[in-house]
Amino acid sequence: MNEETFKVRAYGFGELAQLYFPNITKKSASAQLKVWIVENKILNQKLILAGFKIGNRLLTPNQVKCIIMEIGEPG
Repeated sequence: MNEETFKVRAYGFGELAQLYFPNITKKSASAQLKVWIVENKILNQKLILAGFKIGNRLLTPNQVKCIIMEIGEPG
């Protein structure tokens, strides 16, 4: 991500989604990230094991780490 490095921390679901999809609305970005999670069976399982459920508004640092390990850092 530009000159800044991505920081693993707690993120709002929409906040993280907008980092992946900066040129669309927060609602659309969240919907697209949800699709990526549901369609990526490995990521989906890792997130479930990390306590994530579809509809969660907050992602823990561990859940964020699962996402970036499977689909890469945003940006």
